[in-house]
Amino acid sequence: MSKYTATINWSRDDENYTDNKYSRVHQWSFDSGQVIRASASPNIVPTPYADSSAVDPEEAFVASISSCHMLWFLSIAAEKGFIVDEYEDYATGVLAKNEQGKLAITSVTLRPSVSYATQAHANKKENHSLHREASKKCFIANSVRTDVEIKSSIKTTHPE
Repeated sequence: MSKYTATINWSRDDENYTDNKYSRVHQWSFDSGQVIRASASPNIVPTPYADSSAVDPEEAFVASISSCHMLWFLSIAAEKGFIVDEYEDYATGVLAKNEQGKLAITSVTLRPSVSYATQAHANKKENHSLHREASKKCFIANSVRTDVEIKSSIKTTHPE
């Protein structure tokens, strides 16, 4: 078993607070020493109470699924002898009402684009298989009820 921690800090400035007009900016601190500036999404809480330059929980949720998928993908590709030169994902999450009528991230779409080394590249079928296996192993995606969809591509084309 592994344990993961994050410390979330927020403090009120001189705002009234009970009028709901207070800053949502806060920080995430991790055991690695990294400190991330965070805020409510400006799509949820209007500025100036939310800061669009900070990471919001919804973005972090999508990023954590994408990152977990990528790390599994890289590991599986290496095991199978494929050499990945570059991996980029344009991941998106949709906030909508779920079956219970509550707001939730109801879907996440990953769009990984992979560049392989010429001497050890995967074809489209192998690339798809690698993503399918990574999706099954990603414990972040396995931990949520959100549907996670993968729409992968290969940046460089190699004859198959």
